[in-house]
This record gives sequence, C-alpha cells and structure tokens, in this order.
Amino acid sequence: MKLYQYKSKTFKFLIPIIFIVTPFHASSQCLLVENIVGYTPTAKDRSMLEFSWLKIIDGKVVSTGQKIRPEVPPNCSTLDGKGQFVLPGLIDAHGHVSGLGNELMRVILRGTKSENEAVERVIEFEKQNPQAKWILGRGWNQVLWPDKSFPSKSSLDKTNIDKPILLRRIDGHAAWANSKALELAGINLQTPDPEGGKILRDEKGEATGVLIDNAMNLVESKIPALSRIEQNYAFDKAFTHLLSQGITSAHDAGVSAMDYEIYKARSQSKEMPMRVYGMLSGASPDLYQWLKQGVFQDSDDKVCVRSVKLYSDGALGSRGAAMLSPYSDDPDNKGLLVTTPEMLDSQVEAVLKAGFQVNVHAIGDKGNRNVLSAFEKAYKKVGGKQLRNRIEHAQVVALEDIPKFKSLDLIASMQPVHATSDMNMAEDRIGQERLKGAYAWQKFIQQGTIIASGSDFPVELANPFHGLHAAVTRQNHKNEPTEGWLPHEKMTPQQALRSFTLDAAFAAHQENKLGSLEPGKWADFILVDRDIIKGNPQEIWKTKVLATWVAGEKVYELK
Repeated sequence: MKLYQYKSKTFKFLIPIIFIVTPFHASSQCLLVENIVGYTPTAKDRSMLEFSWLKIIDGKVVSTGQKIRPEVPPNCSTLDGKGQFVLPGLIDAHGHVSGLGNELMRVILRGTKSENEAVERVIEFEKQNPQAKWILGRGWNQVLWPDKSFPSKSSLDKTNIDKPILLRRIDGHAAWANSKALELAGINLQTPDPEGGKILRDEKGEATGVLIDNAMNLVESKIPALSRIEQNYAFDKAFTHLLSQGITSAHDAGVSAMDYEIYKARSQSKEMPMRVYGMLSGASPDLYQWLKQGVFQDSDDKVCVRSVKLYSDGALGSRGAAMLSPYSDDPDNKGLLVTTPEMLDSQVEAVLKAGFQVNVHAIGDKGNRNVLSAFEKAYKKVGGKQLRNRIEHAQVVALEDIPKFKSLDLIASMQPVHATSDMNMAEDRIGQERLKGAYAWQKFIQQGTIIASGSDFPVELANPFHGLHAAVTRQNHKNEPTEGWLPHEKMTPQQALRSFTLDAAFAAHQENKLGSLEPGKWADFILVDRDIIKGNPQEIWKTKVLATWVAGEKVYELK
C-alpha cells in the first residue's frame, strides 16, 4: 500500500513551504504503528528491546519507544495495533524457494502414514492433472510408516499410471520411482552406483525404485525442464506463502541458472515482494562464470547473491549422512560423501578466492569434519575467513570438532525443527554417545558461535513459529517429551528470535540493514496474535501472522 504520495499538480507549490516548517519531506511516506507490544533484538549489546510504538518514514525505521507518543506530521498514516504483538520480519536462513513453489504445484506426500496412502495421493493427483507428462512429488517419510521400510516401485506400478513417477523423500536426499521412470533413466541390473549415490536393490539385484542422493540424478536428468513462465509462477506461489508465514527474507540454498536470471529480472523490474539472499548452486556448470561476474546486489536490498552452496554428504533419515563410524542401526553403512574431500577442498578454495561466502551442507560427523578441514586448508592458501562462511545444518558434529567452528569463524546455519522431526529416529541411527554433539545449539551459542536459524523448506514446513517452538521447547506439538528432547540444548525465547532475525541477517552480511527494528534499517515487520517472548513457550507453534510489512508496505493480511 502507498501510504503517502503526491500525485496532483495542485500541491507542487506547497513543497517549499513544508520544507521550511518541518524536515519531513512532503513526498515522504510516513507510518506510525502504535498500541502494540513490540520486541526487537539489538545489534549493540545482544539485548531484547521492548516498545509500544514504531515510527517509519520512506520504508525505514526512524524510532521506537514506550508509552509517550512521538510527534508525527499531520499527513502521517497511523495504524492501531490493538494491543497485538510486533516482531521484526522473520528471516529463514536456509530454504529452497523454487523447491517450495514447485512443491505447491506437485503431489504433496507430507504426513502420509503408509506407503498405500502415498500411492493414493499419487492416483488422486493424476486424476486432477491429466495433462502432466510426469508425476512429481515430495514429502514421504518411511520412518512414520508402520514397518519403517523404504517403499518400492511395485506399489506405483500397480496404479497402471503410464507415466514416469518420481517422488522425493521429505529430506530431498532420496527418491522413489516407478518402473517407467527407471526405464527412461536406463537403470537395470548392470547400472553401477554413481559416485556419491546408491541404487537400492532387492535380493535378485533389481532396482527397488529407491534412489539415494546422487543416484537420483539418473532419473531427474530426464525430467523436462520448467519453462521460465512456469518457474516464475512457482516463485509467485512461494513468495505468497512465505509472506503469509511472516517470512520477509529467505536465504535460498542452491540457486540454479534460471532462478538467478529470474531473480535479477524481478529485481530490475521491482517485482520482488520479499527479500532473497541467494546461494549459487555449486553444482551448476555456470558457477565459475558467475564467480567472475562478482556479487549481485540491488539498491532495495531485495536480491543479494554473494555466496555459494556446496555439499559434503547426504541426510540422516536416508542414512546418507557421512559418519566416522557405522550407523548404529546399519553396521555395514557409514553413509555417503556427495563430494569427495579432494573436490570439496578445491571448490572451497576457488569460491573463497573469488570473494564469495561458502555455505556447505554437512549433516554427519564425517561430513562436518571434511568441511572443517576444507576451510582450514583454504584459509591458509587464499584467506577468506572474514567472509562469514557457514556450515548448513551442522547436525551431528564430533564433540572435539565443535570448537573449530569458533576458531574458524564459521556460522552454524541450523534448523531447529530438524531436531524435533528427527528425535524419533536419531538415537536409533547414531546412538547416545554421538547424540552429545547433535543438534547442539547451546554448545555453539556458549562458545560464541552465531546460529542462523531456518526451516529447510520444503523439507520441513516453512512456518517459522514451528522452528521457534522447537528451539525453545525441543518438543513436538503434543508437548512431548515432557522436558524436551536433550533439553540442555534448548534456546531461550530471546536467543531463538535472534537466530531467526538479527543473527540470520548477520549470516548474510545484512545486519546493518535487516534483522531488527532499529533506526535506519528497513521496516520489515509482522503483527502476530501472541507473545512469543513472555508467553507460554508450548503455545509458540500456534502463533498466527495477522499481517506482514516489507519496507513499510503491507504485503500480506490475514483474511
């Protein structure tokens, strides 16, 4: 909404007079938000500031305060918050924007309670979308099914859908295919496992239909690429959804060539409704050309691309996370390295040398150790320690490796909901001893390591209040377990909010522009229905976003 703008020629002669009377420019947009309970972290001393009004001019915060109403020009718009709660716009430090948009256009398998239920959703989707040439989807999780077994191609084949079907696991590190898709990919008895991937097989050596990590590429390379129009539509759906969740900025973990071109085009045409901090895909053939072109940053801080997303290993749920010792529930398996240590060393060095931040996916203790080693070597050769490099997930870390995050000035980019999603299987996978370095938020915080929180959408729901709740309680939505899972690692409400705002902004080199409602920063804020700082922590996940503003303009309102 345009809060204040002169369009009529009638007023052109009044402008000099207004300049004399007050420093407020006649064409400025002014908004006073009052009668609120506001919270914002502060940059100077890591405290939490409370306020009852918020003054904004030209999309930026001018001041906040308690009780005494500030002076405002007569043409300044006011908003009565009606005693509701104001927070800085939330920043998701690790998500997949196009992936979210695409998921909203595909079979949604999240929450399925059996393989049969997942198949039924596929059948229903095909009926509703008969024009689709491929059936694509995501969200299944065999850990939630009665026998906890991986699904098979046979259940998809029995649907008699004569189209290739490929359904990604919820973590994105495994996929379930039908025979048609496997045939198109040329997967047969003789097909070798690709490096960093595995084709699961039955006792006869035939592919079961489940592909782990890099093996998914065998099928995915056959999927027709989306057109630019389709990809733009996916972005629109993702942006609309994220803003409705109170997310005003997202760190996009793995930007493709088309994504990058769309972001730049939208930035130039002023069609970005929210902010995106892009991590270029390290797997793209365009990577080294992008590095030569340098950082992309627009004047509105809507799009910034100055980092690269790399991979070390797979994920815990599919036993693809690389471990130093075998899995407790699979003694012949140590997981998968998606990138060899030698290649990872080379990639980290090249990206740092180009002056880009390096953000590496690492979940297992071996996966994390390889990343730490790569940074240590690269710093000695090309520097780059000041670039605020990150380990994405930092999920299971050997206790002796945790201090290296601090000595190497690394940011732990973590997703609190992963802890509560994984607590039903993590101990089975890695045992009690390795859990001591798993989802270890307080160990990182107490040594001074910055935690930037996110959700990893669409692996998890984008709703940041689920993440805030998990961070503070380490419980599911049934308040289980009673004291929280590994409760000594809980965050305080203040720490949790900071990790989703100012510390997430710091992880993007944007703490002077975003992440808190302090003077001079963009007025990105949300109005919510409950007190997440002083209220009942077990109720945080129920928080409703009433409205969302970006740069002082309302971009979402709950109907």
